[in-house]
Amino acid sequence: MLEFLAMGGYALFVWPAYGATLLVLSLTVVLPLRRHRQLTRELELIAMQRDRSQIT
Repeated sequence: MLEFLAMGGYALFVWPAYGATLLVLSLTVVLPLRRHRQLTRELELIAMQRDRSQIT
């Protein structure tokens, strides 16, 4: 197991590369989801304001 983790002496290069890849892949999922939620909230607020202005 330790030999696998050492990656044949290249662990200092391999593990950070895996970490960077995981970070980038995570961000490609998380950031669009956060933006979608933000835009949805903004659109709901605009719709509520529009409905309120039509009532008065």
